[in-house]
This record gives sequence, C-alpha cells and structure tokens, in this order.
Amino acid sequence: MSNVESSKTLAGVGSILLILSIVPYAGAVLGIIGAILLLMGLKGLATYYQDNQIYDNALMGVIFLIIALVVVAVAVFGAIILFISVVGIIGGVVILILGLIVAFVFYVLAAMRLRQTFNTLAMKSGEQSFSTAGTLLWWGAILTIIFVGVILIFIAWIFSTIAFFSMRLQPQPMQAQQPPTAPSQTGPPPSATMAQSAQPARYCPNCGAPVAKDATFCPHCGKQLPPA
Repeated sequence: MSNVESSKTLAGVGSILLILSIVPYAGAVLGIIGAILLLMGLKGLATYYQDNQIYDNALMGVIFLIIALVVVAVAVFGAIILFISVVGIIGGVVILILGLIVAFVFYVLAAMRLRQTFNTLAMKSGEQSFSTAGTLLWWGAILTIIFVGVILIFIAWIFSTIAFFSMRLQPQPMQAQQPPTAPSQTGPPPSATMAQSAQPARYCPNCGAPVAKDATFCPHCGKQLPPA
C-alpha cells in the first residue's frame, strides 16, 4: 500500500507544479518537473489498478504537449528570422500562424489523452473530481484561442490536485485461509474403540453379572465360568 500511496502523492505534487507553470521564468522548469512527477505517479496507479491505459494515455498526452511546445518555439523563431530578412513581415506572420495551428492540433490531442486518463481514474477510484478535471482540460484546450481557455486549464489542474490527494485506495483483498483438514481416519474413532473395549464380552450364566471376556471365575458369585 505504501508504494501506491507514494504514486498518488507524486501525481498530486506533479499537478501542483503544473499549476505553477504559469509563473514567469521558472514556470517552464516547474512544468517539466511536474509532468515527469505526474507520469511517475500515474505509472504506479496504473499498476495498482491493473490498467495500463491510465499511464499510456497520459504519456501520449505529454508527448503531444511537448510537440506542441516545440512547434510554437520553432514557429516563433522562424517568424523572427523572417521579420528581419528580405522576405518581410508577411512571411513571418504566415509561418507564425501555421505553427500556431499545428501546435493547437497537438495541444487538443494532448488534452484528449489526458481526459481519457482522468476519466479512467474517476471510474476506478470513484473520485469524480478526475472527470471534472478531464472535461475542463478538454474545453480549455479547445478554447485556448481565447483567454477563457487558459483559465479553464488552470482550474482543471486544481481539480486534478484535489482528486489525487482525496482519492481513497482500497487494500487488495486477501484470500481467506482454509482451516487445516483433519487427517482421514481408516478405523473407528478412539472414543468408539474405548467404548467397545469397555463393554463386557459375556455374562455369567449363573448370576447374569457382566464378566470380562478372559475371566475364569465370576467376580460376583464366584462360580467357575465356562470357557469363552
């Protein structure tokens, strides 16, 4: 249980760092560390719930997100180069717009994968805040072109943080131990044997008193007993 608790904590801390990715200058570094911790935590949760889709979808989402960021960086750099070159401002604007469109597509794909991860966690753990976080990430990615999308994404990571730290992990069921089987007995039970041995083998023909099987004289009347 301690391993899965650590995974849950890692994922929660990763979500917090992703929230702090909006901080100027240090935000990019915090976002990268947060994404790594989030994946590490989700890997442990995927093992706990025995569902690799939890980790696989999150990994693809992070990869798509990295691709989107790289495309934006390349488009911005290319636009700056074109602005100061002979091509002029028009070429730079075209490159920038195309780069933003490609980045937007990958960003939506990343949000879709992360939404699938959160929906699976909501179903497995019963923590509905995961489902809310996934929905907000999805709509936030679509509405990134306007400022409200950024707000929705920020709120989505807050919900995911709450969900990770609130989710309850049930201990794995243990198999009930079977009671030891008593050894089989081929003969009569000891009590029955003792009872049989305690019973008299015959009776005295003179007085009718019970006598032992190997007795020669009756212990009650003293008469000699016939041979058994």
